[in-house]
Amino acid sequence: MTDPLVALRHDLHRHPDLSGDEGPTASRIAAFLKQGAPDHIMDDLGGHGVAAIYHGAQDGPTVMFRAELDALPIQERSFVAHRSGRAGVAHLCGHDGHMAILAGLGRSLSESPLSKGRVILLFQPAEETGEGARAVLADPRFTALRPDWAFALHNMPGVALGQVAVAAGPAACASVGVRVRLQGREAHAAQPETGLSPAPVVQRLLAWVQQFQDLQAGPDWRLATACHVHMGQPAFGISPAQADIWITLRTITDPALGAFEQELRQLVETQALQCGLDAQISRHDHFNASINDPAAAAIVARAAARLDMPKGEFALPMRASEDFGAFGGASRMALFFLGAGEGVPSLHNPDYDFPDALIAPAVRLFRAILQECLQV
Repeated sequence: MTDPLVALRHDLHRHPDLSGDEGPTASRIAAFLKQGAPDHIMDDLGGHGVAAIYHGAQDGPTVMFRAELDALPIQERSFVAHRSGRAGVAHLCGHDGHMAILAGLGRSLSESPLSKGRVILLFQPAEETGEGARAVLADPRFTALRPDWAFALHNMPGVALGQVAVAAGPAACASVGVRVRLQGREAHAAQPETGLSPAPVVQRLLAWVQQFQDLQAGPDWRLATACHVHMGQPAFGISPAQADIWITLRTITDPALGAFEQELRQLVETQALQCGLDAQISRHDHFNASINDPAAAAIVARAAARLDMPKGEFALPMRASEDFGAFGGASRMALFFLGAGEGVPSLHNPDYDFPDALIAPAVRLFRAILQECLQV
């Protein structure tokens, strides 16, 4: 007989939803949670978010555990029986597994209720765009849920299966997408001097990006990535007038990201002015840095040790971003990483599939973290 949590994970994997459009996934999660009769289920939180609330017999701390509802706009290329049924959309970051783990914790709480305190299981929308956590925090109903402690895990390919990586301080980097649109004037390709081409500014921006390619994250580390560049029309006879450049910036901390973004904006404005171009700059996919509270990180480490789960070798902070960091302003939080196995596809690869063998130990770890919180 198939484990209900594995069956749930496979069902979620077959039916992925993109950020901001997670309604069907949220309904599946709510239906599963209702089987265990939590004290309350709150839906449409910060969009399509779902929060299941479990009360203990006595007063105590509020502990929140978070998973993500959304999938990625990538075509899955695998042969598993539960592969995505939606063209161009797939769970290739493991959020289906994260949801199954949190649903498993809900089952555990229904079967073995809390003696004290309160648990919030948050299934958060729009993590992949960086908008979901802040939307949940901005929802007026979240005020009544505001937790003392907040925890989230992320599966991590390349780390041995079931190993746990956690530390105080930076866990995942801050990042923001900066879109630059340049407008000049077309000209004949034989007479480019009669127009205003954005090509010189595009060249300078790409050269600027190349200055920030250090892949070893340190205290003053900055990474810039040119993700998309489009200029002019596909014609050999026209000197272009328009350009569209998408650049992602990453740093260890939020203040450093703000300074990095301002540096790019000033460069764009200066170069555009010199070339007589109109420049429009917009920001997208902003992620706060995830900074682990020392006490929260210590709780995760003690819980893992109690379960004899070995420490994982993983360089922190993760260069990728996680919007869970936004909860750090409201709670003592910790984001930790759980090994998904060595020699397996990486996150966001078209053939990645969350390992079902990770669900049960992760549920036990979340329950152990909860016990540690109730003893603090």
